[in-house]
Amino acid sequence: MQKKQNSREKATYINRDISWLSFNGRVLEEANDPTLPVFERLKFLAIYSSNLDEFYRVRVATLNNLKNLESAKLSKKIQVDPKYILEKIKEIVAGQLDSFGSILRKSILPELRRNGIYLTYHEEEIPESAKEAIHSFFKSHVLSYLQPVIIHDSSKIFLENRHLYLLLRLAHTSTKEVSYAYVNIPGEPLSRFFSKQIKDKTYFIFLDDIIRLNLQYIFPGYDVSDAFSIKLNRDADLHIENEYEGNLVENIKSHLKRRKIGVPSRLLYDSSMPLDMLDAITQTSEYDEQDLFEGGRYHNLHDLIALPNPKKPELEISKWKPLQKSVLSSSQSIFATLDKQDILLHFPYHSYDYVLQFFNEAAVDPHVTEINATFYRVASDSFIVNALIGAARNQKKVHAFVEVKARFDEENNIKWAKKMEEAGVKITYSLPGLKVHAKAALVFKKDEEGNRSSYAYLGTGNFNEKTAGIYTDHGLLTTHEGLSNELKSVFNYLYRQKPIHGFNFLLVSQFNIIDRFSELIQNEIDNVKSGHIGSIIIKLNNLEDTRMIDKLYEASLAGVKIILLIRGICRLVPGTNAHGASIRVYRLVDRYLEHSRIFIFHNKGENKVYMGSADWMKRNLSDRIEIIFPILDTTLRMEVIQYVTFQLNDNVKLRMLDSSLANIAVPRKKDSPLIRAQFHIYEWLKKSESKEGVPFHK
Repeated sequence: MQKKQNSREKATYINRDISWLSFNGRVLEEANDPTLPVFERLKFLAIYSSNLDEFYRVRVATLNNLKNLESAKLSKKIQVDPKYILEKIKEIVAGQLDSFGSILRKSILPELRRNGIYLTYHEEEIPESAKEAIHSFFKSHVLSYLQPVIIHDSSKIFLENRHLYLLLRLAHTSTKEVSYAYVNIPGEPLSRFFSKQIKDKTYFIFLDDIIRLNLQYIFPGYDVSDAFSIKLNRDADLHIENEYEGNLVENIKSHLKRRKIGVPSRLLYDSSMPLDMLDAITQTSEYDEQDLFEGGRYHNLHDLIALPNPKKPELEISKWKPLQKSVLSSSQSIFATLDKQDILLHFPYHSYDYVLQFFNEAAVDPHVTEINATFYRVASDSFIVNALIGAARNQKKVHAFVEVKARFDEENNIKWAKKMEEAGVKITYSLPGLKVHAKAALVFKKDEEGNRSSYAYLGTGNFNEKTAGIYTDHGLLTTHEGLSNELKSVFNYLYRQKPIHGFNFLLVSQFNIIDRFSELIQNEIDNVKSGHIGSIIIKLNNLEDTRMIDKLYEASLAGVKIILLIRGICRLVPGTNAHGASIRVYRLVDRYLEHSRIFIFHNKGENKVYMGSADWMKRNLSDRIEIIFPILDTTLRMEVIQYVTFQLNDNVKLRMLDSSLANIAVPRKKDSPLIRAQFHIYEWLKKSESKEGVPFHK
């Protein structure tokens, strides 16, 4: 029975976790691109490592939990064998980590050395002339942070989540008795790398190796013959999606403490570690063989993103100056500009300062009476939150919805919510059983005559100044009465669970989003059946919901041309699948993280264009509050279509996915120009500021 089930799933849908590994493999490809500056390639290695770390903390931890369910419950819940998926994950990741190590050792480290930068990959590579400084640094800065533990027969190894350790083999200097020990490799405030300038060469030494060189100070009376790195990932998923009782904020604080001692999901170890030392781990710990994963000499290599570049800027990509939106920059008031026209901003190409100005102006404008906003991931030092605090102190009515279930940002969100609350901002916390993922704000003004006007911000990305500089997202500023009224209804639902009676413009999870998307797809099917062209272009982070996938399959079989631009998870089978549906799927990975969600429906040539916060995952469409909004202005619709056209014409960084989700380079015709979408979009938007509107080119 199970084999048939797996076979059926393979024919119709790709497993979400296997699909995600395909995306992370694409990230790893960028680290192997010799045309990129070496520190950019290091960045992609770090991103790959960070992504994989979270994958094990969340997804693999979930699969480990699911494999222990009774078979009947398991079949009903996920309809796949988690043991099989875990085996496939282990196989795929092993191959990727081999590539990771090879890229680092054979390509990136030699390139660094050619530029006078030596990231030593073994303590034997450390120059003798640097060792005195290393010993001094160890004694003065490192030693006080170490917690060495000798393992006795009755003792148990307990490793903290995501922390680094060295596992050691000791021999007593007098008795020669062999035992094992472990010692932590400290994190903050210490840096992972120690630097030493020797003539014209800069050496960076791993903190791991500094400890290896000084083990005699940690274990006096012992000879240390072996030292191998280990690292543990624990289950970091809070599993609080459907908690209905108790104080949610207090529940989350409690879960945050438990996150540090969650169930193991991966114990990563140096693959050169002898078997007897591996046995010592499993026999004296809570970990068993299935938790063990081979790794390299160093773990937590997402720390590479913080490796200093002593030869800026030639070893990094040139930074693009955020573009000004001339219609806003030349106006003294954003609100005055919006009274005349809608504004669409494209981040990080456009400056995010305009969003900050929107909130800052609302905070000080004496005619502004009310500000509403949703927060999913708050920046660690948020200008926007500070603007709301200022508005509240200016006696304005300020109401913020703060999602405190945003994974890994719960603590920071709670901190800022408390600060806003103390300043007089009315805070509404998470709804039980739902995450609020919408990115929206609504400002109300009242003039001297008592006339009320509204200004809405609808976005695809969080109100987060940090991510706005590295994620591609879009923000619509509008005074459209219909959009504002419907957005106000959403806020009333979030604040007071006040019922909503239908939407004419917005697509909102929990209310109409699945039905409206289905109608939009069905409209293209009907158009084809009546002899017209039918086409759909969709850009998403993740495509997982089988209801939407089945509807796309149906549309393709009816003759609708479908092109998908999917960054991460894609459960839809690309190309021609078992049902005969033929759908092209692409993936774009470049200097910025593609994060926006865009939906374009041909509609007999009168394109319908939507943007918003929702991916096509079951959780986004059914278990969250998401907002998808239409682009109603004709010029702005053309602008969005041109934006996506650049991406689909990319022949440098774009990849086509086959049925196994292999990342296949898009073939380029001989003598055709190179098109790198993110570069072309930046130049296109830059040139457009010298003209009225943005030109459209096929």
